[in-house]
Amino acid sequence: MQHPDSISRLTLIGIEAALQAGDLLKKGFGTHFSISSKSQKHDLVTEYDHLSEKTIIQFIRQNIPSSSFLAEESGRHGEKNSEILWIIDPLDGTVNFAHQIPVFAISIAAQKEGRIVSGIVYQPMTQELFIAEKGSGSYLNGQRIHVTHTKSLDDAFLATGFPYNLKNNPMNCIECFNNVLRLGIPIRRLGAAAVDFAYIAAGRFDGFFEIGLSPWDCAAGILLVEEAGGKVSHWKEKVFDIFAGKPILATNGLIHKTLAKVLNQT
Repeated sequence: MQHPDSISRLTLIGIEAALQAGDLLKKGFGTHFSISSKSQKHDLVTEYDHLSEKTIIQFIRQNIPSSSFLAEESGRHGEKNSEILWIIDPLDGTVNFAHQIPVFAISIAAQKEGRIVSGIVYQPMTQELFIAEKGSGSYLNGQRIHVTHTKSLDDAFLATGFPYNLKNNPMNCIECFNNVLRLGIPIRRLGAAAVDFAYIAAGRFDGFFEIGLSPWDCAAGILLVEEAGGKVSHWKEKVFDIFAGKPILATNGLIHKTLAKVLNQT
């Protein structure tokens, strides 16, 4: 797997952890495994979520013992005064994985002094490795990537996601989605936010919006988009806090203000 010639040890460790976990997920895909639900209907977890997370954390801890972790399945743990916090989604797109749909990814981000400095999103089934380092750009399998140059929302290709409690219509998210639908532009729902962010960074999507994400869903992806020349914010165009669980908007930057206005019409 290629990567840029100049890359930090921190990112290299994250990459190796993602590749090891990716091999595990690829071997497990389509086999028989245990599946259970979390707090919400269809919010699934499989034994491979746990195995992938254990693989990632063990590898990072072996190489950087002083690390602390915020991971989807095991929560916050590790060294309390650690300089580095690893934010991990071991299997983003669990519902896809459980239903043998090959759209899922591993997301690993490293936070230092409150800033995400390294982001990795790896799709095992396509063997696409997206990486970004603060101030150094975004890359796909070693090649520099950039967001699109689409200037008009009418010409945009968008992605979105829905909360597990969609039937409760939190923050009128159904109406917000309808506002975008009425524009008549194509929208996709892949079921893996990390992949959505990576695809914006690679110029495949022009924008993505969702009513709320957990830190592990978006930490690496946000850095990928920003380092590829895009923009990420709250729907109100305020600074986005990955720990707040608020509405998120990520775009190529050129359609950002227009799309934010559409989402805020309700």
